[in-house]
Amino acid sequence: MRRSTARGLGVGRSTVREALRALAGAGLVRPRQGAGVFVTAAEEVRDWPTRLRRAAVTDVYEVRMAVEVHAARLAARRRTVEDVVAMERALEGRRAASASSDADFVDADIAFHAAVVAAAHNPVLADLFGEFTPVLREGLVELLALTDLRATDPNTADEAHAALVRAVADGDAEAAAEILRAELEDPFPGQCPLP
Repeated sequence: MRRSTARGLGVGRSTVREALRALAGAGLVRPRQGAGVFVTAAEEVRDWPTRLRRAAVTDVYEVRMAVEVHAARLAARRRTVEDVVAMERALEGRRAASASSDADFVDADIAFHAAVVAAAHNPVLADLFGEFTPVLREGLVELLALTDLRATDPNTADEAHAALVRAVADGDAEAAAEILRAELEDPFPGQCPLP
């Protein structure tokens, strides 16, 4: 389709690809791999929550990486004793949820990450994280079901999460950022890499 569209418009395929990407970002079209591009709205979506609900989980994950890696760095610099206690409790909650359903585990994992973001003491970062959490949750539950990752490791990535708490508690901003970056770059090791 892009080739014929490009030819019909007298532009290159990369121009068509960028235009479709912009239209998808505005919530006007949604590409489906192997099926084409479908119109989803006649007017641009302007409100943030609606735009997030329409976003692909990979798009949300890219934003998650930007927000959380920076938040981890800030958390290591700004954490209080109470913040470290909250992260430790959230880590224990995540561990306890490893015996539960994928949805419960994802909820506990998100609660842990929310505790790290809260320790950054930046209300804008916390609000941004809170806004995309519902889309992230839905996508993570679906991905866990598809990969069956927790069948072999019900408390997947526990060591990385514990190391993150230690790095934040120790005030090691670069270690905290690196631990989180590595985890988010490959959330389903060998299973279902996010592009």
